[in-house]
Formats: sequence, C-alpha cells, structure tokens
Amino acid sequence: MTSNKHHLRFAFMLAMFSGLGPFTFDMYLPSFPQMMTFFGTSASTIQVSLTACLLGLALGQITMGALSDVHGRRKPLIIAMMIYCLASLGCAVAPNIGIFIALRFVQGFAVSAGTVSSAIARDTYSGTELTKFFALISVMSSVAPLLAPLAGSAVISFTKWEGVFYLLGTLGFILSITTIWRLKESLPVEKRIRSNFGEMFGNFKTLLGNRVFMGYVLAQGFMLGGVFAYVAGTPFVYQKIYGVSPQVFSMLFALNGIVLITASQVVRKLAGRIPEHRILHFGLGLSFIATIVALVVVLTHGPLFALVIPLVCYVASMGTIGPVAFTLAMESQGHIAGSASALLGVIPFLLGCVSSPLVGIAGEYSALPLGIILLTASLLAIGSYTVLTSKRRVTAAQTTESV
Repeated sequence: MTSNKHHLRFAFMLAMFSGLGPFTFDMYLPSFPQMMTFFGTSASTIQVSLTACLLGLALGQITMGALSDVHGRRKPLIIAMMIYCLASLGCAVAPNIGIFIALRFVQGFAVSAGTVSSAIARDTYSGTELTKFFALISVMSSVAPLLAPLAGSAVISFTKWEGVFYLLGTLGFILSITTIWRLKESLPVEKRIRSNFGEMFGNFKTLLGNRVFMGYVLAQGFMLGGVFAYVAGTPFVYQKIYGVSPQVFSMLFALNGIVLITASQVVRKLAGRIPEHRILHFGLGLSFIATIVALVVVLTHGPLFALVIPLVCYVASMGTIGPVAFTLAMESQGHIAGSASALLGVIPFLLGCVSSPLVGIAGEYSALPLGIILLTASLLAIGSYTVLTSKRRVTAAQTTESV
C-alpha cells in the first residue's frame, strides 16, 4: 500500500510539471477577444503571442533537456520555475503587445523545463512499466487542459485578463517550492554526460539520424502540431463563427481534457496486453477519419455539434498516440534520455509555431485553414511513421515468427 501511494504521489508531482504547459497555453484562450480590444490589435497578432510561447518552449526544451543530462534533473527545474514565476507576473503588467509577446516567449522557455519530468520517468522506469507510468502521468496532467480554460473564463468573469497571468505566476511559485522541498534527483552523477557542448550537440545529431526514433518523434510531432493549430483556432471559430460565449467555449474546450483522460487510461489498461504499435495504428487511423469529417463539416458549414465531435475525436487519437510513441521512441535512449525527451518535445512545438499562425490566415471568420491543417497533420504523421519505422516493424515481425 505504501509503495502504491508513493507511486501515485510521484506521478502526481511529475504531472504537475507536465500540466503547467497546458495551463500556460490554454488558460488565456477565453481572453483572446478581450485582449484584442485591450491592446488595440488584430486576432492574428494575439495568436502570435501563442506562437512566441510555443517557440520559447521549443528552444527551451533543447536547452533544458541537454542541461538535465549534464547537471541532473533537479537544478534546471528549480531555476526554470523561478523564471516562469517572474515572466508570468511580467505578462500581467505588460504595457503593450510587443512586450507581452516577448514575455510570453520567456514564459514558454521557462515552462519547457516541465518536460524534464519525462526524463525523470525514464530514469525511474522502463519498458511496459514506463508505458503504464507515463499513461498515469498523462491521465493526471490531462486534467490541466480541462481546468485551464474553465479557470481562465472564471477569472475574466470577475476581473480582467491580467488576472490569468497573476494566477499563473502563483502556480509557478508553488511549483518552485515543490521542486525545492519535494523532488529528489533521479539522475546519479556517474550517469551524467560531460559538460561539453560538442558532445551535447553530437547527441542531438545521433538522435536526428536514428530513423526509427525520428519516425515515432515525427508521428507524435505532426499530431501535436495539429493540436496547437486547434488550440489557436478554436477560440475564434467557436466564439466568432458560432457565436458561443467564453463560458460555453470553456466547456467545449474542457471536453478535450475528459477525452485525453479517457484515452490515456485506456492505453494504460491495454499496455502489456496489446502490442504498443497496434495501439499506435488505431490512434493514427482515428485521427485520419476525424480530420476528414472535420474538413467536410467546415466545407459544408455544418452545425457546431458536427464540428465538435470530430475535433474531440482528433484529440482522443492524440491521447492514444502520445504515451505509446513516447515509450517506443525512448526505450533505447537511457543514457541521453534528457536530450531524447527534449527532441520529443521540441519538434511538436516547432511544428506548432508554423501551424498556429496559419489558422488565422483567412481571417477570424473562416475555419477552412483549421480543417486543412488538421488533415495535413494527420497525413504527415501517418506517412512519417510508415516510412521511417518500416524496417523495425518488419524485423520485429520476423523475430515473432521465428519464436
């Protein structure tokens, strides 16, 4: 019983760091129209603040992942959480949109340290146990996308949009204290790599040249790139095109959290019973069907419920793909788990930096770019997985037959 409680406490602690990212991205989404008026700017410019945060997170993950392989997991996390707290408070008092966007970049860079929790999980578990533990973290951290927009709409219902960032700053402070007092170092000194930039970049080069690793990374990356386009586009699609209130938008967006929790829990139950690659196949297939339906609804100007259903199914496919792709990619990267987890994180956010601004390219009253981007993301994910991991799957099948 004690061991199980410790297991759950440890998972919850790591989920707090993983969940801070969704709070950083999702909590201010209901405030987009209000912020557009406050700063006197356009919808696409407000979306640039999301892109800046994504770019900061992408670059931050490379830095934090490499540093965690050199200095351990704990120290970079402490420093990053302190920076995050200050950047969040700075966003709340930003005098203009330019400074706000710059601070969002810093905020994203700092919150990237939360992905070190993946390396901590890899330090502690492996194989099927890692899949189950990571799925458990996903179940817990999936509450964040559910709560974040609801919390954001609640905040702006009794105060201005600045209150969202004051609350984020408070969360950053709490996690700083949690890291200092509760988190133990998971990477022993003897397993750390040397503080050598050439060697660190060499690790990234090795990972980028690993076809199988990159197949799983890109499959997850393109899917998440689509998710970020969804995050950037739906505040305007739901509120401007379909005319829903910030509160209704938050409830619609909260469906994502429920679906992610359910999908991650299903993966956790199936891990060890069904081969991981079959679960991955199901997720990729579901994403393809969902995006086809979503594009048809957009082209035919269908009702709101007809669009919400395939979008939620797309999110469900991501909840299925995420834990499995992570485990399959990380299973042979133990000594450079920080760098590997950084690439697993950075590529989706770089793709998100590209996809997010494109959602608003046709204006705030068109959902067509969103439909096209989601279908493209699904096709690229399927193509990357099929082409880059084909040799491994053939080898695995031959091994199974010989046994």
